[in-house]
Amino acid sequence: LSLGEAKNLPTYPGPNKMRDCYCTVNLDQEEVFRTKIVEKSLCPFYGEDFYCEIPRTFRHLSFYIFDRDVFRRDSIIGKVAIQKEDLQKYHNRDTWFQLQHVDADSEVQGKVHLELRLSEVITDTGVVCHKLATRVLECQGLPIVNGQCDPYATVTLAGPSRQTKVKKKTNNPHFDEVFYFEVTRPSSYNKKSHFDIEDVDEVDKMEIRVDLWNASNLKFGDEFLGELRLPLKFLRQSSSYEAWYFLQPRDNGNKSLKPDDLGSLRLNVVYTEDHVFSSDYYSPLRDVLLKSADVEPVSASAAHILGEVCREKQEAAIPLVRLFLHYGRIVPFISAIANAEVKRTQDPNTIFRGNSLTSKCIDETMKLAGMHYLQVTLKPIIDEICQVHKPCEIDPVKLKDGENLENNRENLRQYVDRIFTVITKSGVSCPTVMCDIFFSLRESAAKRFQGDLDVRYTAVSSFIFLRFFAPAILSPNLFQLTPHHPDPQTSRTLTLISKTIQTLGSLSKSKSANFKESYMATFYDYFNEQKYADAVKNFLDLISSSGRRDHKSIEQPILLKEGFMIKRAQGRKRFGMKNFKKRWFRLTNHEFTYQKSKGDHPLCSIPIENILAVERLEEESFKMKNMFQVIQPERRVLYIQANNCVEAKDWIDILTKVSQCNKKRLTVYHPSAYLNGHWLCCKATADNTPGCTPCTGGLPANIQLDIDGDRETERIYSLFNLYMPKLEKMQEACGSKSVYDGPEEEEYSTFIIDDPKETYKTLKLIIEGVGTLEQEHAQYKRDKFKKTKYGSQEHPIGDKSFQTYIRQQSEISAHSI
Repeated sequence: LSLGEAKNLPTYPGPNKMRDCYCTVNLDQEEVFRTKIVEKSLCPFYGEDFYCEIPRTFRHLSFYIFDRDVFRRDSIIGKVAIQKEDLQKYHNRDTWFQLQHVDADSEVQGKVHLELRLSEVITDTGVVCHKLATRVLECQGLPIVNGQCDPYATVTLAGPSRQTKVKKKTNNPHFDEVFYFEVTRPSSYNKKSHFDIEDVDEVDKMEIRVDLWNASNLKFGDEFLGELRLPLKFLRQSSSYEAWYFLQPRDNGNKSLKPDDLGSLRLNVVYTEDHVFSSDYYSPLRDVLLKSADVEPVSASAAHILGEVCREKQEAAIPLVRLFLHYGRIVPFISAIANAEVKRTQDPNTIFRGNSLTSKCIDETMKLAGMHYLQVTLKPIIDEICQVHKPCEIDPVKLKDGENLENNRENLRQYVDRIFTVITKSGVSCPTVMCDIFFSLRESAAKRFQGDLDVRYTAVSSFIFLRFFAPAILSPNLFQLTPHHPDPQTSRTLTLISKTIQTLGSLSKSKSANFKESYMATFYDYFNEQKYADAVKNFLDLISSSGRRDHKSIEQPILLKEGFMIKRAQGRKRFGMKNFKKRWFRLTNHEFTYQKSKGDHPLCSIPIENILAVERLEEESFKMKNMFQVIQPERRVLYIQANNCVEAKDWIDILTKVSQCNKKRLTVYHPSAYLNGHWLCCKATADNTPGCTPCTGGLPANIQLDIDGDRETERIYSLFNLYMPKLEKMQEACGSKSVYDGPEEEEYSTFIIDDPKETYKTLKLIIEGVGTLEQEHAQYKRDKFKKTKYGSQEHPIGDKSFQTYIRQQSEISAHSI
């Protein structure tokens, strides 16, 4: 997601009219991300990006704009809610969305499980009357109102409503209560309290209504959570009916103000959903892809062809790099495509400057393999710059009142000096895979441009400085160095530092001429000493030398993740309270610790080798969502609640990865807690009873790269399938080239085809592999369609995405007939 900006928000009723706003991203109503607060603005610019794996089903992706209030609860200005099935409409397009009002009806979510039974009853006098039994079994995923949910249901049929018991502190209540209604009365029956409906046909006009409410202690009354209206006529075909239904807003729920009252929000959403088969399905396509590095020429390889047909090189680079990293083939593949690109380059000064497949693949590799390297190298000083706010503006036109130009220059010079030093001294920490790639780039460039002695350095610096360190300094939030986009003053400081570091790393002859701004050229004079150029060359030599070994001492702890979560006391003290407390958690490659707040002394430290399993905890244990457990020796368990489902998944994944190689890892665990003398899951009474459920599958031990090779192959298949017309056009181009040597036809000139015969051979294999997988997907969808029941828990009645799916399937089957 890219959260751009909001505009034309309603003015604040106070004297200054401005607001302090932030935006949240929610799966249904669960917040998974929050932007920084932009103060005193009605057109706040956020400029923040957020990426996540979605660990559960959802109906809406929602964005709420809040106005911060120091004294009261933050107030909601409005929201944008995109239905899951509509996400493809806006895929990868900057779109302005009108903010909608937020009220009880716009917040309806969740589903209800009902059983209805209409039966004929013969009275003592032999007269027939109809009775309706309504059984409210359970609800799932009800909205949480003001941090709590105490739901109850009311059931109404043309008379006074009946009510279930209130279920406390749960948004997944189990009611299992039955209500009986007389639908038609015998003619001799005329009690006013019963329903006076003479004609049996009138039954068809009646409807049963189920309303869900949150029992509130507030004076404003209970809050509406959703309703369901069902006409009784569908019971004429069958006397009993049981199904799940999505809750709906009330009929009058859409009477809102004009939508343009609240302003709008600019968003760019990229949503992908892949169905991944087991590994053997992908063998033919995967084998063709993994041979790419060995194909001569490399332009005839499957991976290079993917780069040729994709609209953006980036969309090809992401799954390719992940696939090759997973199978340990990234260095030979990048060496091959880089070597081919160097051969096509005429001017050493433009080497690797374009947005080619090579540069995008190296960018992606550095982002994946170099993330921890960046954290270790830059994070401490970036944190300091963001917290201290030293004035560093050196443009005389932009100086604020009371600022001194010389002082600002000195502040900036110190920052640049410190960052330059940590970078050039970090060579031994550079990941091996990056060093191997840099060695290959250096060799290719030196061989191609033998007369240029500097090209061996510029080939490497154009990546490590220009496309790795400089962008990370400029936008630290995109490289997970800071949680949010920095404020304008800090952002300006980082821009000036980034420009200077980029120029220092580029090793160009006349550096001051590189700057359009005279104030930057003047500032750069500080760094026009030979020692800076020497330090860059020494650093580049170290990270790109042959046979270099990683000298990094594992003794240096790498911070992997940190943040506030809620934990339950472990009962380390004999009579200690087992209560829940908010703590600051910190995970390095050495230990998992928590403390009262950031920077405090740890209250508890768990060495990584003592983590025997990390698993989810069932919600029933403590009636709390997003909980997981860290299991230690002697059956000691730390129960932790993360802030949302995305964060819970991130913590579980990284804790599992970092402890993957522990020799004593468990194979079984208890998915629920040990409470009141027994395990809630298996009812065993001894607290040292071995687990009753197998532990979830292991992940790769490499902390940096948790990659699913099948998933990446499926993504590549999806891209090939999407661009099939281009693959076929490329086949035509190969045929045209191999039989006709004249000037190239314009429609074929966009493809790089060095060897038409080899390229054609690869294209044939790709198209066959994609065709086979396409048939498998179609068969899987047909089988799924046959097995799926509308009204089941997975596809409740009212599920629009399923209705669309049914329509598509019926069209496909009609077409195939």
